[in-house]
Amino acid sequence: MSREFPIGLTPPDWLVRNLQPQQAPLNWPAIARAAIAMALPFTIGLAVGQPAYGALASMGALSGVIGDTADAYRMRILNIAIPQLFGAIGVTLGSAVYGHGWYAVAALTGIALVSGMISTIGAVASVSGLLLLLNSVIGAGLPLPGAWWLAPALMSGGGLLVLLLALLAWPLRSGVPERSAVANTYRTVADLLATCGDDPTAGYDAARRAVTQSLNQSYDLVLARRARHHGRSPELTRLLAQLNAITPVVEAAPAVHQSGRPLPPQIREAVRHLAHAVETGYTGPIALALPTPTGETTRAVDHALRHAAEVVTAPDVDPRGIDDRLGRPAALRIRTARAARNVLLSSGSWRYGLRLAVCIGLAQILVSTVPVARSYWVALTITFVMKPDFGSVFSRALLRALGTVAGLVIAAAVLSVVPRGWWEVLVLLVLAPLIPALTPRGYGYQTMAITPVILLLSDVLNHQGTALLLPRLVDSLIGCGIALVAGYLLWPESWHTRVGDRLAEAVADTAAYVESAFGTAEGSVGVTGSEVGKSEGPVVGAGVNPGVEAGVDPAARARMRRRLYRDLSVIRTEFQRALTEPPPTGRLAAGWLPLVVAVERIVDATTAARVRVKHGAPAPSAAEVTQVARQLRELSEGVRESEVLVEVRTDLTGPAESVLEPLRQEVAAARTIASPH
Repeated sequence: MSREFPIGLTPPDWLVRNLQPQQAPLNWPAIARAAIAMALPFTIGLAVGQPAYGALASMGALSGVIGDTADAYRMRILNIAIPQLFGAIGVTLGSAVYGHGWYAVAALTGIALVSGMISTIGAVASVSGLLLLLNSVIGAGLPLPGAWWLAPALMSGGGLLVLLLALLAWPLRSGVPERSAVANTYRTVADLLATCGDDPTAGYDAARRAVTQSLNQSYDLVLARRARHHGRSPELTRLLAQLNAITPVVEAAPAVHQSGRPLPPQIREAVRHLAHAVETGYTGPIALALPTPTGETTRAVDHALRHAAEVVTAPDVDPRGIDDRLGRPAALRIRTARAARNVLLSSGSWRYGLRLAVCIGLAQILVSTVPVARSYWVALTITFVMKPDFGSVFSRALLRALGTVAGLVIAAAVLSVVPRGWWEVLVLLVLAPLIPALTPRGYGYQTMAITPVILLLSDVLNHQGTALLLPRLVDSLIGCGIALVAGYLLWPESWHTRVGDRLAEAVADTAAYVESAFGTAEGSVGVTGSEVGKSEGPVVGAGVNPGVEAGVDPAARARMRRRLYRDLSVIRTEFQRALTEPPPTGRLAAGWLPLVVAVERIVDATTAARVRVKHGAPAPSAAEVTQVARQLRELSEGVRESEVLVEVRTDLTGPAESVLEPLRQEVAAARTIASPH
């Protein structure tokens, strides 16, 4: 017979969320690369009688393994090669101030400021900033063997070995990751259509979020390559056209779900058939066994699928007729200059840089004035815990401490049982693959996998054996404590101020999207002069309301919708991170999260209404549209001006038979959520 825990022994929700492992498939190629890239340099070092050199190269390979997360080959170059350059600079600067006392304190504090500021640019810059500071700390804290240039060369060589292994199949599989990403987007759309019209709505919401994530990934991969090719690649042009072609199907899904009638299974199978054609590059004739449409929503799906089939099987695509729904990225030099300007002028980048610099400075002052064995581990811990884009500082400090304890248990067994020499190669072959295998599960699991590997390699350099274990635990706890106090508690930046403003902006953008969807807006969010004149292309078949396309440009409207979903996805991620923090932050996040879901449904309802009008339903009056937009803007101001839920008016009325009636209900629900209960 089961027994419930006493109330005092029940773990809090925020702790359960922190410790719960995330579900993710195993990346077997990355696992194999980790084993080879980390064991091979160490093996060569042992073979030539220089195990310390091999250990340094394996440390560099470790940083490459951590950055080996991209699917597309060109993205692997950016994710691994650029951070290795910053890592080489870091270890060079750190080695230059090794043993120089207060000069080392000043140097690492300044490097921490620069590292923190550039980390706010993006994913690649974040990893680059991490390695810049990480290797600086290692260089300033460990006596590295050889000339000043040898350690940077060895560590960079280890990281580039990971890159070389990751690019081996490029000549044979060029473009395959991009095609696979687009095909996967089609499959997620098929899964979305399978949930349309069914209860509960939670299944549909989860499938729609999966579509948003897949679309974001596919557009990022394709547009990143297309920026380099400047539209000259027929393959990339075709993939972009296929992504654009599935968009009308995604837009029709909310209307189908709103109707409450599930789609016939033939439609889902047709989308999966198209996904297979995308993945294999098939361009021959394709037969879609689609049922006869019986209403506005099924007609919209039928038209969208037939158009997608034409695009997928077209042997040639005219690049002049293809628009980038998210806007093609600017040239690299323009993006670099823009990023540098934003970093220098952004208060957020300076604020984070100062937080990280204060923490590193305090750590270095502490270990310079208090005897701490191998004190570089304190700053290493702070470097990992304080990453802004990796999650909550509080939860990362907690998981870092727990993961270190678990990793030390493994390291204790290794250092006490395994003799030095060739047996350590076998241990690396076993432990290294755990890093890419456990990293997707969560930060604590990643720390548990990395800790014994770093300790094993550190032991090769300093030969302390199990004497490393207790100092490492103490250093990690000191680092976590400094990060919590100096990087978290002393900076009264509550999550709701940052995320609340972003949510308010998203609600205001939704109001503009409502106006643009029915041709009542003079302008639109994110639309520039260069975007005027682009078109989604004609809709095949009869029953289309031509008046609905008046006003805002269709391609610009599609970009608005995509940006809205992307912004809401980022906001949802921020709220979910806040849920892992203890009260009151976690409790406030739990109160606001339903409003994010409500705004997503408002965007869905707007798209559904537009699809229905486009395929024969009567268009709403301008007064109806204006009323809904005004209510959304009032909600936006309420979210922006308040740190907690506040009471708002809900006086939405209109014709019950209007296509905007479901939208009015969603807006009313959102405003009810925003009111205290």
